[in-house]
Amino acid sequence: MKTKNLIIGSLAAAAFAFTGEVSAHTFGAHGAGFAGGMAHPFLGLDHLLAMLAVGLWAAQLGGTARWRLPLAFMAAMVAGASMANSGFGAGAAESLAAFSVLVLGLLIAGPVRLPAMLSFPAVAIFALSHGYAHGLEMPEAASPWGYGLGFLTATAVLHGIGLVLGSDAGRLVVPVRVGGAAIAATGLVLLAVG
Repeated sequence: MKTKNLIIGSLAAAAFAFTGEVSAHTFGAHGAGFAGGMAHPFLGLDHLLAMLAVGLWAAQLGGTARWRLPLAFMAAMVAGASMANSGFGAGAAESLAAFSVLVLGLLIAGPVRLPAMLSFPAVAIFALSHGYAHGLEMPEAASPWGYGLGFLTATAVLHGIGLVLGSDAGRLVVPVRVGGAAIAATGLVLLAVG
């Protein structure tokens, strides 16, 4: 239990320490392919926190939402990346990605649970914006399949970390809610500086 508290506290501290990093950046040709896609979600604070938050939120919802919510996020993220690669415009994708960090943090921190019926569409909308950013920032030299597989793998890892951290949410109500509040506060800062 102390380890989980330490991890949640560390994530909150990291969120505030790196608020200047709003979105992931392109790597150029050397970051192409699987490695570039894998690194992308870890380099953008908005992506990192949103993906951890989806795992935390899924753990709080429990039941089949523990795996369905992260899968819904990943499927919609692929759709968003495809939209970006096809040239479909979405000018507010970065703002929506930052907004998703705020909302997901509030959902984790708050005492009220959004019903699963509303959770899936919310996650899908947020995931479209994150996927769009991933697709838009893909290096020109990258293999779309390799890069996509990389960012999906990283997303699954981050969702998994969130699920593990949230798995004892019943016993760790205060630390999880504090972590959610820290995520929400970071989302607010990202919106303000973006």
